[in-house]
Amino acid sequence: MLKSLEAIVEEVKKREKRTVSVAYGQDLHTLQAIEKGVKEGLFNAIVFAGKAEVERVAKANNIDTSLFDVVDVPDEDEAIKQAVRAVRQKRADLLMKGLCHTANYMKGILNKEEGLLPPGAILSHAFIIEIPTYHKLMVVSDAAVIPQPDLNMKKAMINYDVAISHKLGIDNPKVAVVAAVETVNPKMQATVEGALLSKMNERGQIKGCIVDGPLALDLAVSKEAAEIKKVRSEVAGDADILIFPNIETGNAFYKCTTKLGNAKIAGIVTGTTAPAVLTSRGDSEDSKFFSLALAALIAEK
Repeated sequence: MLKSLEAIVEEVKKREKRTVSVAYGQDLHTLQAIEKGVKEGLFNAIVFAGKAEVERVAKANNIDTSLFDVVDVPDEDEAIKQAVRAVRQKRADLLMKGLCHTANYMKGILNKEEGLLPPGAILSHAFIIEIPTYHKLMVVSDAAVIPQPDLNMKKAMINYDVAISHKLGIDNPKVAVVAAVETVNPKMQATVEGALLSKMNERGQIKGCIVDGPLALDLAVSKEAAEIKKVRSEVAGDADILIFPNIETGNAFYKCTTKLGNAKIAGIVTGTTAPAVLTSRGDSEDSKFFSLALAALIAEK
């Protein structure tokens, strides 16, 4: 089982090198992450962006642009379109968001004719988080794509995150469906859906994992809290996956743990035909680098 983001990097180094297609990659942190990944042998890279701006940023920060290909596309929308097309045409194995706006990036992925979302699939988001105070990596959804997931969307999120967990070497990941409380309250939809997802797992409708819900967040990550509250659960205190009830709670957890808890993260879009890195334009070089490593780990040749 891979227990740190650095362990993911080391695992990727052992595998066949992938190629990343970078949409509008002309900001410092994106270029730094690409340079680092190429130097460490994780992947090759094609950057679709304004070549003059790439060279300006690279020169000011001692980034060696000879390590990757730069296709001169100064327009943001066109850069996204060409980057997505490279993945769709199998010239690249994974996609990365650069300086472009998230809405424009997602629009490129969702394009019915040239995008990366299969018919009938649900687009979601997952991030792997390494928190100094927790004993292993966690996979978390959804902090960036689905505002208010319904039951079927949460089921899809679980399935995506379970697939990622299996890539991390976790054979039977423990899934906590998070709510404000651990008891079912008909007035609180998140608790009802947590119980339904748990029962669906029990009846074999969700496979490859153990699902429990609803669980308050303290129960999901703390065995002591579960003991105090007298909650019996295989998941409590040992969750591998957290499913949040809406984008506000997922996003707040993401930003709170990274900005106040010194957590490290890697984020990708899920449900696509190829991994697509999705980090904030304000995320660090490390976050972008680890996201690329995660995408390379799960990318298929």
